[in-house]
Amino acid sequence: MRALAGAGGILLIGVILWDAFETVVLPRRVTRRFRLAVLYFETMWGVWFGIARAIRSPRRRESFLSLFGPLSLVVLLATWAASLAVGFALVYVAAGLPASPVGGSPSSPAAAFGTALYFSGSTIFTLGLGDIVPHTWLTRALTAIEAFTGFAFLALVISYLPVIYQAFSRREAHIAMLDEWAGSPPSAGELLRRLGRWDDLSVLDGFFSTWEQWAAELMESHISYPILAGFRSQHGNESWLAALTMVLDASALVLSGVEGVRPRQASMAFAMARHVAVDLCQVLDTPPQPPSRDRLPPEEFRRLRVALKEAGVTLRDGEDVEQRLAELRQSYEPYVSALGNALLLALPPWLPRDGAKDNWQKTAWH
Repeated sequence: MRALAGAGGILLIGVILWDAFETVVLPRRVTRRFRLAVLYFETMWGVWFGIARAIRSPRRRESFLSLFGPLSLVVLLATWAASLAVGFALVYVAAGLPASPVGGSPSSPAAAFGTALYFSGSTIFTLGLGDIVPHTWLTRALTAIEAFTGFAFLALVISYLPVIYQAFSRREAHIAMLDEWAGSPPSAGELLRRLGRWDDLSVLDGFFSTWEQWAAELMESHISYPILAGFRSQHGNESWLAALTMVLDASALVLSGVEGVRPRQASMAFAMARHVAVDLCQVLDTPPQPPSRDRLPPEEFRRLRVALKEAGVTLRDGEDVEQRLAELRQSYEPYVSALGNALLLALPPWLPRDGAKDNWQKTAWH
């Protein structure tokens, strides 16, 4: 029985340390299907998703969903630490009991697992209370190993959390800027309409260049740390998925035939953004699925064309333009739609509703 406990403890310690290494340290996607962190996040999100769907108020639902990312991260770290303490406790039991009270005789091999767990917990968290001490060279060596593991784990946590929040902050800073560029939520039609009114379509090259870089950073950070996909934006009508979809929509419009705009940078932004959508579907194990309803039905497309024309933006006529736009949309909409359904994130419209205000125009008093 002691040998079995020792083998189980060593296996548990190895699995937890390897899982933490793959999740925190390894800067690339792990393709293996079974991973503890993945199983944990999928299980917790399944419960969170079910509760969120039962909340009728959109504002309360969004507030509830905003808790998932940070809370699940903290619980994961606590689960790793508790599992390491249990694993070392099992190894202590196999080694013939970890320790005995100060001033007492060596503990019996039949000592309770609770004593081993108490000693393991105080060691891995580097408390060193001193009321229980190891007596054999083996238990002393295990104590030193566990103390080092606990110290290294603490350092890992201290370095992990800032990396997550720095990546989140960089992502959100760009999303916040979309408010004045493309409305709230951001829409491709509103972006082109505002630039047309300012008679400044030439800035689209710089805009697409900036968002190509943003998409590349989004892919790198969210593949390395998929939990970031569950972190919500400051405003309920904004999200990283809405921003990504808006970039795809806007570049698709330009590539379909917006006069006066060079298509090269739009093509690069489109390729990068679509790459992000496809890769994140793979990382989050979300198969592509067409939207439940057409995001740009014929009547909405006509309204979009009229709105752009009134703002001085000319979208070329002809069936080839509509066909080109439909082909581009089919290449990315199933992916962003699948991500939206999986994460309960709404996709942005092509044009905002009449009278819609930007977030900066709204306050608690108006």
